[in-house]
Amino acid sequence: MVRPRWLNLNGEWQFEIDRGDSGLERRLVGRDLARTIVVPFAPESALSGVEDVDFLEAVWYRRTVTIPAEWGDDHVLLHFGAVDHDATVWIDGEEVVRHRGGFSPFTARLGARAGETVSIVVRARDPRDGLQARGKQATWYDNTHCQYTRTTGIWQTVWMEPVPAVHLRRPRITPDLGSRAFDIRLPLSGNRPGSTVEVVVSDADGVVATAASRADLDLAPSLRVTLPDDRVRAWSTVDPHLYGLRIRLRDESGDVIDEVLSYAGLRSVAIDGRRVLINGERVFQRLVLDQGYWPESLMTAPSDAALVRDIELGLRAGFNGARLHEKVFEERYLFHADRLGYLVWGEFGDWGVSGQGDLGHNQAPTASFITQWTEVLERDHSHPSIIGWCPLNETHQNLHDRITVLDDVTRGMFLATKLADPSRPVIDASGYAHRVLETDVWDSHNYEQDPARFAELVGGTADGRPYENTREDGTRVSQPYGGQPHFISEFGGIWWNPDRTDADGGAQDDSWGYGQRVRDEAEFHERFEGLTGVLLADPEMFGYCYTQLTDVFQEQNGVYRFDRSDKLDVARIRAAQERAAASED
Repeated sequence: MVRPRWLNLNGEWQFEIDRGDSGLERRLVGRDLARTIVVPFAPESALSGVEDVDFLEAVWYRRTVTIPAEWGDDHVLLHFGAVDHDATVWIDGEEVVRHRGGFSPFTARLGARAGETVSIVVRARDPRDGLQARGKQATWYDNTHCQYTRTTGIWQTVWMEPVPAVHLRRPRITPDLGSRAFDIRLPLSGNRPGSTVEVVVSDADGVVATAASRADLDLAPSLRVTLPDDRVRAWSTVDPHLYGLRIRLRDESGDVIDEVLSYAGLRSVAIDGRRVLINGERVFQRLVLDQGYWPESLMTAPSDAALVRDIELGLRAGFNGARLHEKVFEERYLFHADRLGYLVWGEFGDWGVSGQGDLGHNQAPTASFITQWTEVLERDHSHPSIIGWCPLNETHQNLHDRITVLDDVTRGMFLATKLADPSRPVIDASGYAHRVLETDVWDSHNYEQDPARFAELVGGTADGRPYENTREDGTRVSQPYGGQPHFISEFGGIWWNPDRTDADGGAQDDSWGYGQRVRDEAEFHERFEGLTGVLLADPEMFGYCYTQLTDVFQEQNGVYRFDRSDKLDVARIRAAQERAAASED
């Protein structure tokens, strides 16, 4: 959603760490801060210039900005891509917005400010013991197991743009391949008598189709733009075609009040028995787990090019998509996935959440899980690369326990997803506890390293049921399987670090992966080919997700190193996945 005028506020800001969260009482809102930071990099990261990895109870930011005079009488919107976790924003000492949730965007309205110099102050609170969605952020000091260095404060782009008093909000674009059309809902900030909205769809040869509707009777008018048969071109992994969209809001005289540029991909996702179809065809989903961390910048990509590179690395290794795991990626990643034809399952950051609502795990469910997730759905609905939603991951519940807060949150997130977007399949919780009978997809995780044993556990559905995660004692944690499409959405995680070998291939002090570490690269490829071969040969499996794209700190089970350099024969990884899947026959 692009307007021609906007102002990027990334760069140097004043900054101060507030370890006791006493900054409000010490009047930090009204004075200069002690040091500087490079936004949008978190203070724990090297690229921020701070690199303080201790617990940061609260942090403060200050930036003085002169609003461009040419913005005239338009109102100024101040956008934050993501601030972890509890953010308050002041403009010239006046609070203008408060937001809870470290993974979703929010906006402050500043009114008409052209030519003015304003002081922006942000406080971000990130309590160590607070109930919040953390993803893989560690709740103890060190990086250990599956938990990594924390991210506090601003970690995605901050920017401003001018808009008229009545303006277009983010469009919701839903493709309808069967009808050769796009259904487009256009939320407005308000209505004006006689106003209209219009959409112009174009491709490389020019205008394809247009549609218009009244905009004075509905706060979110809807349009259907039907494409002529000779201009229909579906979006797919082999042809990620995108149509350009020009969206206008006109007043009663026909003058353009507001205009944004966007794009759309015409594709469908459907379920046929145990198959997930894309554009009506069986496309085996060769997915890779992408955790989206970098050594120098943590959860924030060090550059736009770094986002592109991760997709290209996945494609180079033979994967056609990714689970965007345990964080909400920058929206720029989705833009690149859209244009490169990379399949994506959108996720939230909530690994290992406990059903008892305690702090025995690194996070516990709250109402903000649902509010944040709906903000994510609003942001990402229109991206064609997203082919499914997965709001929760590896929840810890017991089938016969009393109903817990997590049961309520699980169902709430599932229902919110289906209401917000009935066009895509939804997994209620990936792996472990499937608690919603209506879940569209059933999945499970299995890190067995012996291909023969792996085949015994997950191969085939002779009894009509797929492999099911249980507790270690065999106690079931999920509702009964209902015949949904199923896949192994986490497997592999083969432990291999060629830079730190030892004589017997045994454990090393700061390195881990799943199972026994392979002795050499040849053993890695033998294991990888065996494990993927089991799933490719299963006619009931619609895809898989291999753990993982890169090493992440001590977790050294990636196809690539943490710095994205090669550590394996990537061509051989690709070749192992190029055999036809049985479910595609």
